[in-house]
Amino acid sequence: MFSIEEFIIAVFCCVDDVLIEITQVYPIKRRGFAPSLRESEVLTMEVVAEFLGIDADKDIWKYFHRHWLGLFPQLKSRYAFIRQAANCWQYKELLQQKLAQILGAFSEQLHLIDGLPIPLCGFSRAPNCRSFKSQADYGFCAAKQQTYYGFHGHLIISGTGVISGFTLTPANGSEREALWDLITRVKGLLIGDKGYLSQFLSGELEGMGINLQTPLRSNMSDSRSQSSVRLMQRFRRLIETVIGQLVERFHIEKIRARDMWHLTSRLNRKILAHTVCFWLNRHNCDPLQFDDLVTEY
Repeated sequence: MFSIEEFIIAVFCCVDDVLIEITQVYPIKRRGFAPSLRESEVLTMEVVAEFLGIDADKDIWKYFHRHWLGLFPQLKSRYAFIRQAANCWQYKELLQQKLAQILGAFSEQLHLIDGLPIPLCGFSRAPNCRSFKSQADYGFCAAKQQTYYGFHGHLIISGTGVISGFTLTPANGSEREALWDLITRVKGLLIGDKGYLSQFLSGELEGMGINLQTPLRSNMSDSRSQSSVRLMQRFRRLIETVIGQLVERFHIEKIRARDMWHLTSRLNRKILAHTVCFWLNRHNCDPLQFDDLVTEY
């Protein structure tokens, strides 16, 4: 669909247009001298690099400094780029939420919610891990059947696959408590896994216009029709696809940060990169098919 140069330009146009609108409400505040790069240029470099599988800050700077200095002539020192990118952490979230709104994610009547492990390290190495001492914790990943140390990401998407919310908790954080941070802008049917199974929670959500549906435990009787249960299971594959993309293409499980400021910035840019790719691919019959978005690297 795009050559790599066309892809960079398309990402910049998307980011720049939306950022102009956002900064009219949330102006960018700076201290000292203005940076040489525009914020939209920094965000474009981050989004493009994430799509290409380059997610280390120094490697992003190195790639664009080596190959695309003609498009970003004001790209100066690596330190300045990395700091400016981290300072844009909030605008990455605002951009992503605005794009999700434009794509109709919040007005849809079907949403899916799930979580994914974001480990700092395995169980055996946890006692020696010095990062995020007061923020990370031990948790259990049911899919991998293993205990790990780190965080748990909580994700909600629309019925078309647009990410409409993401939040981070310690690895032992409650899925039901994290849910409240994700549903402030959604209505309709919400499909989750057994971790969200709670009659009390369902009753509270029903009062907010949200119909929570989850699989039942084996010892519980299910009054729902088999066709509706099978349809729910089919829809759940959609969020598994999105999580798979975040893990495999955007490397969301890799921390590569030592403080919450940089970690938040990294996570926000991965969620933003996924949404920008969906936006650029929105006219495709399968907007989540990112492999053919760029024809040459």
